[in-house]
Amino acid sequence: MTYVLIRILTFPFAYLPFRVIHFFGRCLGTLAYYTLTKYRKRALSNLSLAQMPDIKKTAKASFHNLAITCLEYAKFAHLKNPEKVLCCENPEQAKALIDQGIGILFFCGHQANWELLFLEGTRRMPGVAIGRPIKDKRLYDWVVSIREKFGGTIVPPKKALKEGLRALKQGKFFGILGDQGMPESAYAFEFFGRRAWTTPAPAILSYKTKCPLIVATIKREKGKYFIRYSDPIWPHVEAPLEEEIQRMMKAALLILEEKVRETPGQWLWQHNRWKQETPLNVYYRYRWDSLLLILKKEHLFLLPTFREIYPKAFITVYAPPGVTLPFEDIETHTYEKESDLFITDYRFKMVFNFSDTPQLKKYFLKQSAFEVLDLPALKKAAREHLTPNDTLPLILKKALTRPNTLWSKNAP
Repeated sequence: MTYVLIRILTFPFAYLPFRVIHFFGRCLGTLAYYTLTKYRKRALSNLSLAQMPDIKKTAKASFHNLAITCLEYAKFAHLKNPEKVLCCENPEQAKALIDQGIGILFFCGHQANWELLFLEGTRRMPGVAIGRPIKDKRLYDWVVSIREKFGGTIVPPKKALKEGLRALKQGKFFGILGDQGMPESAYAFEFFGRRAWTTPAPAILSYKTKCPLIVATIKREKGKYFIRYSDPIWPHVEAPLEEEIQRMMKAALLILEEKVRETPGQWLWQHNRWKQETPLNVYYRYRWDSLLLILKKEHLFLLPTFREIYPKAFITVYAPPGVTLPFEDIETHTYEKESDLFITDYRFKMVFNFSDTPQLKKYFLKQSAFEVLDLPALKKAAREHLTPNDTLPLILKKALTRPNTLWSKNAP
């Protein structure tokens, strides 16, 4: 039913001019911005973490961009000659490498209509890219048919390494969308000044195959799309792999960041780019990257417990004046009266309120917070596992983390 409904709703857009599709996309994006609270909060928080100006304006533009991208699927499914709206500004160097039988690692991000990077590339060069399957197989098959319409091949993530190596050895290009948060990765980069865990696969594949890494970026301008390729980033195979991962990924991500800054409203800010914690210990509901702790003096001893539960998260603390906090990697502020706590800061996706001001819950939920937890709420979350002698640090662990991770379910 999902597939049939989407095909029916998007069918008319296959025959509308792009300017009309983009008009409807902006309208739909505005509606989504105000109704999809979860994604609006995530976008505003991410923009604040990246210290971007005009975060609400940029967030709305990002919703417009996403809606336009969705509505364009039907259009590009029927469009045989996309030259009128799609242009690669400098394809010569990449095409020359492919013509010489040298494979290329294309490193891309979720900019503008990112699907067009693969479509445009496969019109001129043989290529392979990774596509994450979705639950509705018929819908996914339709999307893949669009992506492969010019002869490219989409492979699932579980076959990415094998098929990527094969494509590069055959002198094809291999495309990777590398701007997604991967807290399970061992590589991190200061993306927009914030630690972002990222797949090092592009650099590793480049090093192993001696093929260059090229950053492909795209922007929408006056209803048309313009793609640009960076200069090739060649691997230094005489250097250690770990050094090359750092050098090549840094070079690629700096190029991507620069291009995102040029058109910030055309990037996917709704994605959890700065995820810090893996699913291993913290419950999904409480697994957020940017936390605010509002503590009284008697609760400061909980800081080591919070850092144990969230070893990588960005933590900000508001505490009374005259106290020393034990962690250098925690941002600290002081407050003297309750009114000092009513701050406007969209970074925080979760707030722990240990003050005597319950009105803060409603206040922060209106910004970007998904959860505002006080001590009664934590006890309620942990009630299934609580015992009469539980200490406050143990209550925190039982409320936020899975059994037998930071605490033992069968402990006496």
